Order: sequence, then C-alpha cells, then structure tokens
Amino acid sequence: MQADQLSLTFSALADPTRRAILQRLAHGEASVSELTEPFDISMPAISRHLKVLEQAGLVARTRNAQWRPVQLNAVPLAEVAGWVEHYRRHWQSEFDRMDAYLAELQKGDPDAKQ
Repeated sequence: MQADQLSLTFSALADPTRRAILQRLAHGEASVSELTEPFDISMPAISRHLKVLEQAGLVARTRNAQWRPVQLNAVPLAEVAGWVEHYRRHWQSEFDRMDAYLAELQKGDPDAKQ
C-alpha cells in the first residue's frame, strides 16, 4: 500500500533530526557534510535521514560539478499547513462559542464577574 503525501510528510517530520535539517535548509542549500556538522551522528546516518526527506518530497539533491547540494522543497509543507488550518479554524470556532457562553453567564450572575 502506497502512503499518501500527507502521511509521508508527517512521518518525515516526526524525527527531530529531520526537522533540524529542514530548518537548516530553509536558510539555503547545503552539502551533506555541512548538514552533518551540528549533529553528533555519522554522515551515513544523515544520509539515511535525507533519504526519508527525499522520499517525502521535502528535499531535493542537485548536481553542480562535484558538489551535490541538498535543497528544501517546502511544497509538501503547504499541504500540512492546509490540513492543520482546517482544525485550527474548528477549534477557534469552539473557543469563540465558549467565550460567548461565558460572557452570557457573567451577565446573568453578578458574582461571576469577581
């Protein structure tokens, strides 16, 4: 069974090292060795993380002579943002209803204002 793009993206984002890699790439492309520097893990381990990010479509590797920079592809993150926004609107609506209910309670009960 093939995973949908949203599931691939969330799976890739589940690891803090991969999130840190994406945060670094948000500032510009980098080589694998540059991405390895801040971590206390091996270059092969970073390469495995990059493979997961590539499979999720969150990064792309290009070729520039001998240098193979890694670049951020934020398009899948837009799908995540849209999915989260749906639920943010839902909860905002629920909180607005609760605020209105509490305001009504305070109008009817003078002790509730204290």
